[in-house]
Amino acid sequence: MEAEAAGRTAAGIYPVDILEDDPAGHREAALAYCATLGEGAWPSPEVLSLPTGEQVKLEASSVCFCTVHCDEPQHKILVLVNPQDTKTVVAVYVKESWWTTEDVLRTSDPAREGLMKVQSFGERIVLFILNVVIFGRLERNLDDDDMFFLPHSVKEEAKILWRDGAAVGFYTTKRKGSLCGDGTGVCYLLPVLDTVFVWRNHRLQGLGLAMLRDFCQTFLEDEALGISWPISPAMYQVCRKFLAAHPEERGRLWEAEPPGAWGQRVNIWLKVQLQQARRPDSHPGNSKEEVTAHGRTSQDSGPGISHNGEDNKERISGEELEKNDRDCAVTEAAGWLGRACWAEQEGKEAKSMVVDAGLPPGPWRKHKRPSS
Repeated sequence: MEAEAAGRTAAGIYPVDILEDDPAGHREAALAYCATLGEGAWPSPEVLSLPTGEQVKLEASSVCFCTVHCDEPQHKILVLVNPQDTKTVVAVYVKESWWTTEDVLRTSDPAREGLMKVQSFGERIVLFILNVVIFGRLERNLDDDDMFFLPHSVKEEAKILWRDGAAVGFYTTKRKGSLCGDGTGVCYLLPVLDTVFVWRNHRLQGLGLAMLRDFCQTFLEDEALGISWPISPAMYQVCRKFLAAHPEERGRLWEAEPPGAWGQRVNIWLKVQLQQARRPDSHPGNSKEEVTAHGRTSQDSGPGISHNGEDNKERISGEELEKNDRDCAVTEAAGWLGRACWAEQEGKEAKSMVVDAGLPPGPWRKHKRPSS
């Protein structure tokens, strides 16, 4: 079995390229294999060699089923865990062979390059490995109070970032009009960027910026776009750099709680300015830009995307603010925020408030607050 998987790998064939879009059939094959392990069909356990050189015995005590989707319990994959750390997945059973997690994330299809929409069951498995195994276990300090990602919904809209034949990151979105969750009839009022991740080995290369840019370009017709609350301090770095380079997007990006009504949004560019005016040497402009996620983000181990490691004292405006100027900026921006949220109630024009805050007036329009 190990030799068969090794032969396919040597031939440049990987699970995402050959797995049929048949979750039920995949589960049945895995159940049948698991039964043979339990019966002790082989005189001595087979072993799987890991890239580290470690060998793991293929025994019933070392395998378990993982649910790929949070809302579809029948969609399961059989995984092999490290006997010394049973929460660490080292291989996945696909097409009657064991594949290391590294090989599960690889592809031989040259067309898989850049951000690609998740469509097949094989791509769903790749998303699961990146989300739950790589980020959820390998790159997260479980002793810290980090945010983390749960398995996605079977209907979750996601894009995987492929680079040089391997999956190195992903982001997921909630479409406008989609349900906020099971058991509720409340729907999102704007498209929302929900989770983002970039593998640690591929950070500091601008991939977080690329995903945020792709998200904005995907929903060009929408006047407002959300990023799930709470946004990690690291993600603010990406937002700051993106909005500094794309002033036309400053009026569109909001930190939003479901379902994204006006009272549940805060303009991200305004929040960045407020934070910088108050504490110019601290978040959100003080650290390397490591992205992890929105909604369920992690300051430390998320998608880490750093960008250039620019000077800690970089200012969005490009100028040093004296203390009095900073105080004025905070007062003015805070006043704008309160007025803008209730502009309709007060009968004032939102456009003029946007100009006061230094936001681009073009994309903004006057919105009616929903009647209570």
